Amino acid sequence: MEAHGHTKGEYLFHADLEKTSSYLADQEKVMAFNPFCEQIETTEIDNIFRWHFQVTDPRNNPFQVIFFVEQHDELLVSLPDDYPYEDGMTLPDDIIREYTIGKKIRWTPYRAEQEIRDPDNYVFEGKVNAEMSLHEHRENQTQVSFTMDVDITFELYPIFRIFPEKIITSMTNAGMSLIMQMSTNQMFQSILSDFKTVHR
Repeated sequence: MEAHGHTKGEYLFHADLEKTSSYLADQEKVMAFNPFCEQIETTEIDNIFRWHFQVTDPRNNPFQVIFFVEQHDELLVSLPDDYPYEDGMTLPDDIIREYTIGKKIRWTPYRAEQEIRDPDNYVFEGKVNAEMSLHEHRENQTQVSFTMDVDITFELYPIFRIFPEKIITSMTNAGMSLIMQMSTNQMFQSILSDFKTVHR
C-alpha cells in the first residue's frame, strides 16, 4: 500500500538571508528536531543523505522508514527587464550578488542501488519532495516558506484488508498529513529557538 502526506508552513527568522540559509542547509542539524527522525547519515556521494525514521502503524507497532535524499541549493535571482539575458547564459558574480532576492533548498528522492524494503523486519522505503524558499523580509529578517510531500510504500495488515482500499488510503493519507503538519510545526519551533541561541 502507498501512503501520501503533505505539510507546509511559513516561518520568520530574525537574521539575514546568508545566516538563515547556511543554517537551514545543514540537513543533520535541521532534521535532528524532527520527532520521528532517528538519524541522518551522509553517504559517499556529495549531497546525498540517508534518513532513518521510526514511526508506528495503526496497531501502534514501530517500523522503520528509510529515505535516500538529494539536496539542491539554488539562488533566486531577479534581473531587471532590460538586462540582456539569454537562455544558458552565465551571469557574472557581481550581477548575481546584486540581484539575488532569495535562496531555495530542495530535497528530492535519490534512487539507491541497494534494496531498502525488508517487510519481515518492518523496514520500508520512503520518498520525499520538499522545498524551502527563503526571501529577505526586512533588515535582518528572512521569511521561509516550507512544503514537504512524503510517500511511503508499506505492507497492509490482513485485518485491514476487509475495508475498501480507497477508504483505507484516504484515512491513511489524512492521518499522515495531520501527523506531518504537527511534527513540522514542532520541528520549526525548535529550529527557531536553537537559531536564536546560535545567532544572538
